[in-house]
Amino acid sequence: MTDAAPLPEAPALSQVERVVDTFIAPSKTFTDILRNTSWWLPFILLVLATVASCFAMDKKIGFESITEHQMTKTPAAAEQFQQLPPAQQAARLHAGAKFTRAFTYGACIPFLLVIALEALVLWGSFNFGLGAKTTFGQVFAVIMYSGLPRLFISLLTIIFLFAGVGTESFDIQNPVGTNLGYFLQGSSPALRVAGSFFDVFGLWALALLVIGMAIVARKSMAQAATIIVGWWFLMLLIFTGITAVTS
Repeated sequence: MTDAAPLPEAPALSQVERVVDTFIAPSKTFTDILRNTSWWLPFILLVLATVASCFAMDKKIGFESITEHQMTKTPAAAEQFQQLPPAQQAARLHAGAKFTRAFTYGACIPFLLVIALEALVLWGSFNFGLGAKTTFGQVFAVIMYSGLPRLFISLLTIIFLFAGVGTESFDIQNPVGTNLGYFLQGSSPALRVAGSFFDVFGLWALALLVIGMAIVARKSMAQAATIIVGWWFLMLLIFTGITAVTS
């Protein structure tokens, strides 16, 4: 008897195939990351989505209106703003709009820093907590690809803005109704922040992150979910607590 022939390795995926498979066959994308940790296409898509949504905000609402809405989201901030003389209100709105416009258009840069921090935390959690042997680059790539569902938030924002839906009460921090927080406008800021964690596309991305980390770390789905959902729940508590104290 002859030895059985080894199974052929899965063919390498292109960047486009990786992006497509993230939505229809995520295990293929994350398995391919073990071969190559490149993540440039998700980043390009992020940049394009960010610029397009910012353009829509600028044209259909204007950053001064967006800034004014952000300044008056809480009663205390609204009261403080209304007490200012008209000239100071206009100056504050103008300066705030310039900062908001620049920060929003350039949001991809701080986003990379946030992803790097998240990758560092997950890399340490899996390697030291579960004894995995992942690399920082693998974890970074998994996070970039698993975040692709959030692009739909930008797409919906653009569609709704040009359709004139929700422009009067537009909230740049929560632009479309894909999460519970969007529908809690009359409640406390802390409750709105907590509700924003329960987002359709955010939870989709969270599920992809569990799948991806289980594959690259070579751990079970349950082990990966324990760490990732644990960190997600901790962030929910931290951001909700900070908002409750500062609002």
